Parts: sequence; structure tokens; C-alpha cells
Amino acid sequence: MTTAERTFPVAKPGYSGLFEWITTVDHKKIGILYLSTTFLFFCLGGLLALGIRTQLATPNGTLLTPDQYNEAFTMHGTTMVFLFVVPVWTGFANYIIPLQIGARDMAFPRLNALSYWLLAAGAIVLYSAFAMGQLPAAGWTSYVPLATKPFSPNHGVDLWILGLTILGFSSIFGALNMIVTIFA
Repeated sequence: MTTAERTFPVAKPGYSGLFEWITTVDHKKIGILYLSTTFLFFCLGGLLALGIRTQLATPNGTLLTPDQYNEAFTMHGTTMVFLFVVPVWTGFANYIIPLQIGARDMAFPRLNALSYWLLAAGAIVLYSAFAMGQLPAAGWTSYVPLATKPFSPNHGVDLWILGLTILGFSSIFGALNMIVTIFA
């Protein structure tokens, strides 16, 4: 009796290097991307805080003008809350939750990747006001009167709101994915 040799199709090799990290849907890699990105924004927010505190360190500080101080204060608060505090927990959750519950990955891996890339896109939109020279100066809570047209006549507040909207969708998608992963 003779045996026939059978050839099996070979899987295509996966991407490697930077392209692998950009296109990944693996929960651990996305968690690492979240954590490294939020650490970068923690450092950026810390530099803004350093500028704010340096301005206040001496009477009649001349490091920042009053408008620049409001802009730095707004971007520091926004960076620390929306680009560090909220997403750093998402990064830890992305890495740890599937391991804790014994899942192979998050329930919706592509939605997981989308939530990370929305974080990056929201941050780019938020900080694109630097390139335009029109930073938001309404405070990180955007209370009236600083958020009104006479006190914020430029497009910095518009970019700020658009960036926060994108960051909000990122948080919602990440939270929905975690809830479904845990309870499904």
C-alpha cells in the first residue's frame, strides 16, 4: 500500500516590525500601545504643569503671558484627565482583563484597535491647535465666560471640543468592549 503525499497550504507570514504594531488586534499589544501613549501624554502634561508652576513661583512671573497661562492651564488639565487618567486604565484593562477571565482576546478586537486609534486621533486634533497658534484658553472645564466668543475668539476651542468628542467615542468603544468581554 502506498501513501500519497499531501501538501497543506502554508499560512502567510504575519507582518513584522512597526507595521505589526500599527495593524495589531492583539489585546496585549493594544494595551501596551495605550500605556506607552498615555505615558507620553503624562510627560507632556507634566511639562505644561511645570510651566504653570514656574510662572507662579515668583511674584510677577514673566515666563507666560496671561493668555498663555490660560492656554497652558487648559491643555494641562485636558491632557491629564482625558489623555492620561482615563486611557491609562483602559490600557491596563486591555492587557489584564482577557488574561484574568481566560479569554483569548477582547470580545471585539477590531473595535479595541479602533478605540486606541481614536485616542491617537483625538489627541492629534486636540494638539493641532498648537500648529495653528490658536490654543484653547477656556479652562479644562470650559466654563463661561472664558468659553464665550469674546474671550475665545479663535478656533482653538473648536478643535478642543472636536478632540474631546473623538476621545469620548474612544472611551465609549473601549468601555463597551470591556463590558461585553467580561459578561459574554
